[in-house]
Amino acid sequence: MEKTQELAVEVLTRLGALKRGHFRLTSGLHSDCYMQCAVLFEHPKESERLCRALAEGFAGQRIDLVASPAVGGVIMGYEMARALSVRNVFAEREDGRMTFRRGFHVEPGERALVVEDVVTTGGSVREVVELLRGAGAEVVGVGSVVDRSGGRVDFGVPFHALMTMEASAWREEECPLCRKGEPIVKPGSRQLKK
Repeated sequence: MEKTQELAVEVLTRLGALKRGHFRLTSGLHSDCYMQCAVLFEHPKESERLCRALAEGFAGQRIDLVASPAVGGVIMGYEMARALSVRNVFAEREDGRMTFRRGFHVEPGERALVVEDVVTTGGSVREVVELLRGAGAEVVGVGSVVDRSGGRVDFGVPFHALMTMEASAWREEECPLCRKGEPIVKPGSRQLKK
């Protein structure tokens, strides 16, 4: 089996999902890297390859279904369910809370794997875990393509990520890249000027 961290870095970098440089994030913070994991799912062969590698981390576990939070985890959830040959559902926000809609249901006693493309704080994943438990399912694990927490997130179940990273982020006045005069980019837009 290919080493997952190296595999994920290579694929995500080659596809342009993982970028290094000087970025202004949506939060306003500055960072030396930017991750747009959705780019991976533009490429079916590569997303299948990475999701199959992640599924191997759960080999030997009985899993009845894969559940994910919308929007980021929807395509990944499908790919993971396909790799594991199990049913797939996703949760959506309704009135500020995660819920199963569109006729999705979970049976008491079903064993569920929760997946998300990128985990930073784990908030959406925790909501899906609680939703599943509230329906009587047993959550057997969590999987992600990227763990941006640097391994600090704990879901109380086994958590496997293909790639673990800890992205540095600074307020503009503390940014070492600004002090060096490096041009800043806001992802999704043209280059910004200081």
